[in-house]
Amino acid sequence: MSLAPFVAALGRGPGRSRSLTQAEATEAMDIMLSGGAAPEAVGALLMLLRMKGETAEEIAGFAGAAQAACPALPRADLDWPSYAAGRTRGLPWFLLSARLVALNGHRVMLHGWNGTDSAVRVHLKTAGIPVARTFGEVERALGNANIVYLPLEDLNPNLFRLLALRPVLGLRSCINTVARMANPGRASASVQGVFHPSYRLLQADAAQRLGWQALSVIKGGGGEFERHPGKAISAFGLRAGKSWEALHESLSTDTRRLAEVGAGSDLESIWSGAAHDGFAESIVIGTAALALDTLGSVDPLKAARDLWCARPTLLTEVAA
Repeated sequence: MSLAPFVAALGRGPGRSRSLTQAEATEAMDIMLSGGAAPEAVGALLMLLRMKGETAEEIAGFAGAAQAACPALPRADLDWPSYAAGRTRGLPWFLLSARLVALNGHRVMLHGWNGTDSAVRVHLKTAGIPVARTFGEVERALGNANIVYLPLEDLNPNLFRLLALRPVLGLRSCINTVARMANPGRASASVQGVFHPSYRLLQADAAQRLGWQALSVIKGGGGEFERHPGKAISAFGLRAGKSWEALHESLSTDTRRLAEVGAGSDLESIWSGAAHDGFAESIVIGTAALALDTLGSVDPLKAARDLWCARPTLLTEVAA
């Protein structure tokens, strides 16, 4: 197995190089995930794609192969990737948003890796989200709480190995986008955050090529699927398998940065009501509303607000 034909196609030079077809991208990713490719060829392929700019066909081919390489898992309703890293973004309020969606009866599967930024994983327990590493653990978590988090290094070790090349190569590669689109639970709906707005349409176009039905992509807090309530936000993706975009008006006049939520406003205290911060609550509710909209809720903002008002007092009560 060799990546040479694909490297050659991408790197022949001006007037001769070309993008990969979706089928070629699938084959190339299969080779990389098998572990049989020469490391020099892997680096060359990823950096040529970086220089050229990935196409929807290439991302779709890579993502399809990445999903096929994931183990068989119980099916989820909502796929929620978390792969932002390396930027100051404050607390991961979106974890509470995912909890609200799970409380509404939807099976939510989070998965991810955030590099040296440990904030997401540190706060999973605080948010009452079980971590699973085997089929049985995933099944129990979804059965008990409708929500689960899968570490990428356990879910797909070979894809994790490719993602971990970032410090070796010195640049982000398309693997970060591919991991976001792996959708290991074969969910009918997905929510994705990006840091660079140009990736919104790329991911939506790739998802359409893969036959996805519902997707919402936003420029979120630090690259996560997390809404700033003080700003209008543009969302791109799919509805009923067709291209879709919408503008959501701001929910608050508060223009603080997401990292500037006041002292004493942590996930547990906000959820329990021990502390009150309208800005933090609007982050949680607004983000949950976008996720519920992706799942087809008729009035997602009202549904999110109702879920917030009716939430259990303790996060552990819903994570048992």
